Amino acid sequence: LHLPVDFDELTKVGSMMGSGGMIVMDEDSCMVDVAKYFVNFLKDESCGKCISCREGLKRMHEILSDITEGNGQEGDIELLQELAWVLTQTSLCALGTTAANPVLTTLRYFPEEYEAHIREKRCPAGVCKPLISYYIQPDKCQACLICLRNCPAEAITGGKNQIHVIDQSKCTKCGTCFEVCPPRFGAVVKLSGEPVPEAPRERVLVRAK
Repeated sequence: LHLPVDFDELTKVGSMMGSGGMIVMDEDSCMVDVAKYFVNFLKDESCGKCISCREGLKRMHEILSDITEGNGQEGDIELLQELAWVLTQTSLCALGTTAANPVLTTLRYFPEEYEAHIREKRCPAGVCKPLISYYIQPDKCQACLICLRNCPAEAITGGKNQIHVIDQSKCTKCGTCFEVCPPRFGAVVKLSGEPVPEAPRERVLVRAK
């Protein structure tokens, strides 16, 4: 927060001024997903003249996609670093020589996020859809029907005075249930890196309070 925004100071920490734009992120931003977003943009911007830039960015995007989809493997981080080095050293223009910055800086400052995705199949920010699930806690559900009525995939079953259950095979992980569940109940939770608890097999009635 105390870093002066000028060319020299940003260069010292591995960043660059660019067009002068600034994006503010918090703990709800997945750094692996952010790196994938920028690499995808740069991949499309590459003119294709340099093999290292054209193929390197394509391969980096494939690896980052695998990681965010739960298919990351040991060695992916080292491969990303190797590709980044080749890209930086052999590209002919500034786009290519700086294209690896999103990957290098996120690896430098947020290595634990990459490790969580690869080793634990967990997205700490709860952003990567293949790595998250939504679950309605039976002890907190008040059978208010709000999530059931708002689910666009009709993946929630239940009824009046009956605990609601999410059908994981139908859930598209849009997060609507999480957003519309009244804060005073807080029944819907987002899970990542852990199995979804089994839903109650019997029709459990919610007692009126």
